[in-house]
Amino acid sequence: MDISDLRVFEAVSRHGSMNQAARELNTVQSNVTARVRALEDELGVALFQRHARGVSVTPAGQRMLPFVGRIRKLLGDAQVAARDDGTPSGTLLLGGLETTTALRLSPLLGRFSREHPAVRLAVSTGTTRKLLGDVLECRVEGAFVAGPVAHPELVTEPVFREELVLVTSPAIPSLAALPEVRELRTVVFQLGCSYRQRLEDLLAGMGAVTATPQEFGSLDAILSCVAAGVGVTLLPRGVAAQAEREGRVALHTLPPDRAWVETLFVRRADGYVSSALAAFLNLVRAAGSGHDRSAEGISPAEISVI
Repeated sequence: MDISDLRVFEAVSRHGSMNQAARELNTVQSNVTARVRALEDELGVALFQRHARGVSVTPAGQRMLPFVGRIRKLLGDAQVAARDDGTPSGTLLLGGLETTTALRLSPLLGRFSREHPAVRLAVSTGTTRKLLGDVLECRVEGAFVAGPVAHPELVTEPVFREELVLVTSPAIPSLAALPEVRELRTVVFQLGCSYRQRLEDLLAGMGAVTATPQEFGSLDAILSCVAAGVGVTLLPRGVAAQAEREGRVALHTLPPDRAWVETLFVRRADGYVSSALAAFLNLVRAAGSGHDRSAEGISPAEISVI
């Protein structure tokens, strides 16, 4: 069993198709099929179940799959460590909540690129649930997520503290008015967003009855829908401050025990901390301990993801 066999196995697992995996790997389907069969013969178990629509991973394959990313990451870490002379360089793959990327990371990306031009920094956004999966499966070197997080394979570090506010249309004058709103809807990111769960708990505690959540994939869409009276949402104050100044939305302060949330940087405990990652974290720590930009606000249009 070698790394190229594992790469083929992972691609087929992800696509559920030998043909699609072959296209991704720039090879022919017959080669992918042969590599999979050779790996199955070596292990003595079937990794895929073939059917008319493609393939599905067997229980044996499911048990093996988590090790693939870790093995590939370990080999990659070994290469990075051997070449790492202390000067930040190479590719740095990170993940972040869309709110954190907009409010906290976006102002730092340009500065980091100027200070470390030899680093190709790429940031992908997602919910806390998705980002934790990306870190655990070694798709990114680390991610900025909403706390708390407790996982034996992860190292966590608090980096920012955000004040959450309830965001509504200007037509809703106060929190006390929410239980009187008929067919109150929430406007949220997809399942796995920690702010979404906090919002549901907040409204339930207030006795507000909510209809089916309206799911969107961007901050701009969420704020536009809230401004139009479609529903309410929960966001860091800084993300919605510009929209409030423009008169598009109203921000409602929450009780202290509901308002504050820590943003954590999480990475695998067994991962190598490259010079590039160390340099970016130092920049983030300095920003986190300095001026609190959340009081100023930032427009969703300012989001800059490389």
